Amino acid sequence: MFPRLIMESFLRQRRRKLLAALAILLGTTAVTAMLAIGTSVGDKMNRELAAYGANIVVYPAADTLDVQVDGINIRPATAGSYLKEADLVKIKNIFWRNNITDISPELPLTVTVRTANATQQVPATGYWFHHALRSGDASWTMGAPALHPWWKLQGSWPSSGGNAIPNEIAVGSDLARQLHLHLGDTLEVQNQPERVAGIVSTGDATDHTLLVPLALAQAWMGRPGVVRRVYVSALTKPEDALARKDPDKLSPKMHDRWYCSPYANSIAYQIEETLPHTRAEQIRRIAQGESTILSRISGLMLLVALAALLAAALAVAASMTTAIVERRQEIGLMRALGATRNTIAGLFFTEITLLALGGGLLGYLLGSLLAGRIGEQVFGSSIAFNPMLLPATLLLAVVVSLAGSAPSVWQAMKMEPATILREDA
Repeated sequence: MFPRLIMESFLRQRRRKLLAALAILLGTTAVTAMLAIGTSVGDKMNRELAAYGANIVVYPAADTLDVQVDGINIRPATAGSYLKEADLVKIKNIFWRNNITDISPELPLTVTVRTANATQQVPATGYWFHHALRSGDASWTMGAPALHPWWKLQGSWPSSGGNAIPNEIAVGSDLARQLHLHLGDTLEVQNQPERVAGIVSTGDATDHTLLVPLALAQAWMGRPGVVRRVYVSALTKPEDALARKDPDKLSPKMHDRWYCSPYANSIAYQIEETLPHTRAEQIRRIAQGESTILSRISGLMLLVALAALLAAALAVAASMTTAIVERRQEIGLMRALGATRNTIAGLFFTEITLLALGGGLLGYLLGSLLAGRIGEQVFGSSIAFNPMLLPATLLLAVVVSLAGSAPSVWQAMKMEPATILREDA
């Protein structure tokens, strides 16, 4: 009898049931889309935010030591230790190695440039340009162009030169104007002819420098295989209270949790472990900017999801209230024939649960399609269906539907059969 009552209810109140199912469908569609975006495009957001630049810098630990006599720092401004270029591949061997998206070493120096009019000293910096970093069978392309996507290049980046010392350079746009250089010109640097392969506009002090292959900068300095500092771009988790704690003061359990979370400072900590005698620090302006944007985007998606669920609950409540008013005579007759209040509540809750499961299933499918469309439009790549979201979506649909219908069902349970049948007589 119970299944028949439910079936008859769906047949006789198709319009009411359709409106309730539509409200659940729309709510679960929005929730599924927001959950899919929030769980699937965190890395995509991080990659989009990589335009800020590196979020970790690595330099020799000796640079942090003060050499003072009578309170006066006597270390020369040009003094400093160096990192070994050959050791940089170890960064891709840390626990969060898959989160390391780019490594860009730098070797700044001052060089002598001779033109037709004068000889002068200009700053230069050695970089990797599309450098192949290899570890065993794995290989990655690293370097400054990927780390600084906002740099505008005319021409091409200097070639690595293979095993030989390269003879191509790039010139900052301001320096190129100052020296009257154009693409393909030859410039004498350190008494060697170098071809201008590209002119770079960066919007910062780099516009006044020469950008040269790292091997060439090392040859000019007479220090093969060294770098001055290394910038690292890593996919990180937004900072929370745990991220800001001193790892050396944490309990072993909390230290393991901190160590196994992709915070910028935990990745920097692991780099220091891998490269002895170095200091790795997060660039807080970048890391905190990424954290703020990701947190606000996550908060916005959460608000949209909650608003959709609230709207669905209100729509279900309105639909259920109308349905119970229309079925007052049916409720009174059932109570007069011996149905208990729990039976009445079970009947309505079963109906709304079936509607929630059906609407939730369709909402999951439509929400997944919507998330894929948003991914294509915003991030340039689709978001795949996530089967793990289906149980969560169905559970949310059932909980919201039951919560929305509970007040109306409670009123139905309190109806007295004598009063209802007398009013309808």
